[in-house]
Amino acid sequence: MANYLIYILFIMGLIMILKGGDWFVDSAIWFGEITGASMGLIGITLISFATTLPEFFVSTLASKDGLSEIAVGNSIGSIICNIAVVISICVIFKPIKIEDSKFDSKALMMIVFISIFYFLASDGLVTKIEGFILVTLTIPFMLLNFYQPNKSKITREKINFKDIKVDLNINILKFLIGGFLIIYGADILVNTGVEIANILRIPKKVVSLTLLALGTSLPELTASLTATLKNKPDISVGNILGANILNITSVLGVSALVHPTGLRVMTSSLTTDIPVAILFMLIFTVPGMLRKKIGRFTGILLFSSYVVYIINLF
Repeated sequence: MANYLIYILFIMGLIMILKGGDWFVDSAIWFGEITGASMGLIGITLISFATTLPEFFVSTLASKDGLSEIAVGNSIGSIICNIAVVISICVIFKPIKIEDSKFDSKALMMIVFISIFYFLASDGLVTKIEGFILVTLTIPFMLLNFYQPNKSKITREKINFKDIKVDLNINILKFLIGGFLIIYGADILVNTGVEIANILRIPKKVVSLTLLALGTSLPELTASLTATLKNKPDISVGNILGANILNITSVLGVSALVHPTGLRVMTSSLTTDIPVAILFMLIFTVPGMLRKKIGRFTGILLFSSYVVYIINLF
């Protein structure tokens, strides 16, 4: 494939996820308002599951082919990107006020889950049984979400059911097309991004932790930034918390299950990448817990720390 065509496809993929993210979040907000679901619940379930699909497919397919380095690097790299890139960009644009009453519980769950993964991977191998344990951690995460308080002020008396019937078809279409554009656009970005990396002769580990992780995190960036700009901060925060938890439980868990001999974790991941992910989680969650707000300073600190981390990878 000619080099110029690779760059054109890369730009096309970027446009697809940007537009897809706009439609996807619009439809998710509409469904939430009609059903009375809280914005945090929408962000941490519906959007989180959809935007995590690129990481899921990339990591599980790589693991099935025996490429543990790519599977782990993509997942851990995406967790780092979700916080140090997605959240930092969102709060730099617009500081986020934490309105989710269960933010503390979800944040602690995220940190505990990655600590469990670190413990299971400390011997350099996550077995199929340990992968199953990670997958089962999704259950308490989902149960917590079912008790999400309802903050919507929409009542049945305010709903025009005739308008809903018309809008329902439109929003279902926007939801499906938006989700497709996000996932397929991310797939194009990943494929073309890897080819660009090969052209530039970037090492495999750096590709999985940076370019591949950034590519699969673009749906989270699009959805969270769109939600932030639309003044729906609970969706952006909930999306990242949910996506990171799913990366640990579902993505890494299933990757261990489908790998022929168990998911192998490199020493560099145990000594550098996972500790960096935990550090970024603390920088992200502690201000939210203590001050119920994530400000621009936190965003700048996260993003600048990410730049230092990336430079050290080369």
